[in-house]
Amino acid sequence: MTSTRETDAGECLAAAELPAGEVKGWLQAEPGETTDFPADREKFSGYWRTSGRLLGRLPLKPRRNASEHAAAQAIQDAARNARVRFLRRHVDAVYDALTVRRSRFVRVEELVIRAAGVVPGLVPTPQEIAAEDGSIQRDKSGLEIDQGLFLSAVLGSERCGRHLCHAMLLPRPEAQALLAQFERDGRVKLDGASVHRAGKAAVVTQDNPRFLNAEDQTSLDGAEICVDLALLDPTTEIAVMRGAVVEHPKYKGRRVFGAGINLTHLYHGRIPFVWYLQRDLGYVNKIYRGLAFADDAPPDEFGGNTIEKPWIAAVEAFAIGGHCQVLLVMDYVLAERSAFLTLPARKEGIIPGAANMRMPRFTGDRIARQAVQYERRLDCDSPEGRLICDEIVETGEMDAAIERVVKGLTNSGVVSAAGNRRAFRIAQEPLDMFRAYFAVYAREQAYCHFSPALIANLERYWNAQSRKP
Repeated sequence: MTSTRETDAGECLAAAELPAGEVKGWLQAEPGETTDFPADREKFSGYWRTSGRLLGRLPLKPRRNASEHAAAQAIQDAARNARVRFLRRHVDAVYDALTVRRSRFVRVEELVIRAAGVVPGLVPTPQEIAAEDGSIQRDKSGLEIDQGLFLSAVLGSERCGRHLCHAMLLPRPEAQALLAQFERDGRVKLDGASVHRAGKAAVVTQDNPRFLNAEDQTSLDGAEICVDLALLDPTTEIAVMRGAVVEHPKYKGRRVFGAGINLTHLYHGRIPFVWYLQRDLGYVNKIYRGLAFADDAPPDEFGGNTIEKPWIAAVEAFAIGGHCQVLLVMDYVLAERSAFLTLPARKEGIIPGAANMRMPRFTGDRIARQAVQYERRLDCDSPEGRLICDEIVETGEMDAAIERVVKGLTNSGVVSAAGNRRAFRIAQEPLDMFRAYFAVYAREQAYCHFSPALIANLERYWNAQSRKP
């Protein structure tokens, strides 16, 4: 018997003038309910291949008419419903195949690539992703939404999600390779960030001066490697994060903590979906939780050890979006008197990282919702801003303030710092809470990233179409 859903899909595809025989074959290939992994892998993969061929019959997204857009949406929705069913039953089996039963750690950006080889059609292949290189965000087909569904399922599984979080807390091989140079020279400069030693502190500087130190695909690896080096450095006891001097005429010659995600790059399709998870499961969580060990358990409630240091943030000018989010994992926040904080996620059409989970701990639920959903600005030198900022500094006095706070936090040693940080975390945000939050985030952010509303917001509020990437 033909279901109402199949009838509606068939009519939608017929209106787009897709070949009737291929539409019938696609409808008949619908895999139904799940059974065992080997059989389902073959059955569901066959359905996704058929779905892909049918989509290939349609013009590229920018050239589709209304009927063709509706047909593409119907095919993608049906294929994604099948992916969700498959993953609910088999995500542990897929993850075990990717990690040799969790005996190997695979980072999130590599996991979404390898998954295409384990279960064809579950996620896009690297070649399919590469075919859209150079396309602006509005013209992309949304293939990476399937990566979000996959990562959501992985993080939603206790055993797989914990293992993936553990993988993302390991020091990167690039940082380990650079550690001897940092120990010798006291400085490493990479694309998008640098780290240098200043007395007892390792100072990480976010450095994307053309874009007010905004974060993008060009800066993310450098930022994480520098955070790793700051934590691995055996000769420093504390870490500091601040922004570099920028080029923007309004702030020329001044340090700026950061403008969040690079909206120009986002509009022009230069920020892949997995970037969000790489960032928040990577360097941001490393600041909060420290570096894990590959031969130990995951940290905190599971007993694994960490390499961690207290972190100080130095907010000059402003901390917008993702840079405001970073303040929520810091141990001490210095801010210029004239500086401000915003989370303009509503105008961007995305979810502001872990701010929805963390900000209520600082400001309470009402102010957090106002900041996230209604774009409330928090001046650092205000009662609300001081709920996030520990100390207000006069403009031009940040260097001296950093030196003073570093001295104050280290003059008796930091022997109990890691223990106190763990004690706060286990009460406020245990690893399983973090994992469960990002299971939801991965799915919701994937749809936001490819939403027409995101493009409309960037054009309306950012004038993004006239900006050069």
